[in-house]
Amino acid sequence: MKHLQMFINGKWIDSESAEIREIINPFNQEVVALVTEGERRDAVKAIEAARFAFDEGEWVTTPANERGYKLFQIAEKIQEQKDELARLESLDTGKTLTESLADMDDITEVFRYFAGLADKDGGEIIESPIPDSSSKMVREPVGVCSQISPWNYPLLQASWKIAPALAAGNTIVIKPSEITPLTTIKITEIMEEVGFPNGVVNLVLGAGATVGQEMAENHDVDLVSFTGGIETGRKIMNAASGNMKKLAFELGGKNPNIVFADADFDTAVDQALNAVYFHAGQVCSAGSRLLVEDSIHDKFVDALVERAAKIKLGNGFDEATESGPLISAEHRAKVEKYVEIGKEEGAKLVVGGQRPEDPELQEGFFYLPTIFTECENDMRIVQEEIFGPVLTVERFKTEEEVVKRANSTTYGLAGAVFTTDSKKAERVASKLRLGTVWINDFHPYFAQAPWGGYKQSGIGRELGKQGLEEYTEVKHIFENHKPEPINWFKG
Repeated sequence: MKHLQMFINGKWIDSESAEIREIINPFNQEVVALVTEGERRDAVKAIEAARFAFDEGEWVTTPANERGYKLFQIAEKIQEQKDELARLESLDTGKTLTESLADMDDITEVFRYFAGLADKDGGEIIESPIPDSSSKMVREPVGVCSQISPWNYPLLQASWKIAPALAAGNTIVIKPSEITPLTTIKITEIMEEVGFPNGVVNLVLGAGATVGQEMAENHDVDLVSFTGGIETGRKIMNAASGNMKKLAFELGGKNPNIVFADADFDTAVDQALNAVYFHAGQVCSAGSRLLVEDSIHDKFVDALVERAAKIKLGNGFDEATESGPLISAEHRAKVEKYVEIGKEEGAKLVVGGQRPEDPELQEGFFYLPTIFTECENDMRIVQEEIFGPVLTVERFKTEEEVVKRANSTTYGLAGAVFTTDSKKAERVASKLRLGTVWINDFHPYFAQAPWGGYKQSGIGRELGKQGLEEYTEVKHIFENHKPEPINWFKG
């Protein structure tokens, strides 16, 4: 099996160590690809190439409409190669092919959106209070951007970083998760086909502890964008402090899903399932914390348990499959540890809580959809991100109580409110310390709307106009049209 390479300064190359990593399908642990395994020295080369391309190259002065056209071309090629990209994404992650195909459409829209946005900011005239002068604000590219993407949505999350960075005129060094690199390699091939000056786009493969650390520490880097866990985010923040880099982080969440008694019952039950079990719960915005008004709690839980027990696990390429495996044995062990913690804390396990017994699923990293009831606000399974198919359920009686509970974690990424009372929905939404609040829905996102969190869920925003602004610096330019000496110093 031929191994895949890194892309640095316009060339596909092997790592200096010549080491190779096996990429496996989490459904059956089959080796689906071999990739070169980068190390610090490879990251340094990529950063040097990006630095030279930004400081000495032509990309930064390329007209914004031309940069936008490049992104349009990428979008078209993604659609042309959609089936292959989706196949690679499902092989890498185990998610259903249906979901991967939908991801490719979303990724296409991300590139189209930022392509159209690239030339829309012509600066801003500022009214100067000083006679015979003019003042304006302009946005300029930050410079060299390290972009570190996660394993759960490899290409989708990478697109949220790549498209705005290039639209703004930056140069980039991309690092996908070492266990899910295939679609990021493929998108780099597409960018090579579209044509960028050498050094503008660089791809480094390898572990976060080595390659990622260099991308965070290196003083030739101006910005680090990272999507992943809080602990890794803290390490990157510390590493990036050496030259005070700009930071753009999305660090997950413990996202509350609030269901009032007046909600449309069937819709709320269905969305509660979608919220937590989509992609086996491996979603930063997963609604893994369900808060149900006391008067409908028991009925609601009964309906959830009945449907959760019927979720079809299996091969992502099987049309009947509704949810795939967890990403790795290590991650499944983490989920299993949290289930044991929940039991020890006194939560009541009402469904799941174990690996499936189906013989066809024994080679994969599967875990049954799990629900805990009788959960209390201070339990670890309620407060900490599990990142798996585990739902905690809490009762509440008043609006004030549920808002306080929902805001009680260190996270603030997203959440939802289900009610037929629009005034109540707006009132609760305004009090939730979350970057996104859905009303009578869960999970919608689109390129035009900003995405990010409050508190420890991150720094800055991706998507929307704000997602482009993250990759720019603001400059104020003042001009005196009638300069003359002011004679402050008399000597």
